[in-house]
Amino acid sequence: MNILVVDDNPQVMATLCDYLELAGHQVDCAHHGDAALERLRHQHVDVIVMDIMMPRRDGISTVQHIRQQLHLDIPVLFLTARDQLDDKVAAFEAGGDDYLVKPFALQELQLRLQALARRGRQPSVGRLQLGALCYDLQQQQVSLNEQTVHLSPIRLHILRLLMQQYPAMVNRQQLLNQIWGNNEPDSDALRSHIHGLRCALREHGQHDWLETVHGQGYRLVCP
Repeated sequence: MNILVVDDNPQVMATLCDYLELAGHQVDCAHHGDAALERLRHQHVDVIVMDIMMPRRDGISTVQHIRQQLHLDIPVLFLTARDQLDDKVAAFEAGGDDYLVKPFALQELQLRLQALARRGRQPSVGRLQLGALCYDLQQQQVSLNEQTVHLSPIRLHILRLLMQQYPAMVNRQQLLNQIWGNNEPDSDALRSHIHGLRCALREHGQHDWLETVHGQGYRLVCP
């Protein structure tokens, strides 16, 4: 499980990271909301532990940005010393999924995170949603701005991988392995399918949804 811990208290951060890493999880840390948002733009995270009171950007506004601007449904557990009902209401209204008050038991925190991650891995009614872009996994149909986008099976597969990893980049070799396995095509095949996918999405909106990270891979960019 990939966990992002966001807290400005070095002691709390060290305790959480040590415990969760010993439990076998991959843990990354951010000391304020802006740093957390930057990490979420470039890497895959299964669940987030979020403090409320932090410098530069507090936890409430950070989660609002995650939901409304990055369009991410990553489960968020608020971990804070604030225990008033108004604080809890604000946290859940911002888009939080769970709330744990300090001091807390580390084992309980881990159990809550595991439950949130399991819930987050279950697709909502069998679809992926990113702003106006929707991928119906059961029907294998894609729509953008409520208009059907016609894609070949390979381009559907590429789009699914990119949506599942958003906002992180999917590297070129990962795409080749996932789509063609050991039967790797010539060097122009992936580039051709990426170009076709980019053009198909652009037909239904002025925004360019696909970003090329030169020499590395590709990622989606949600307007």
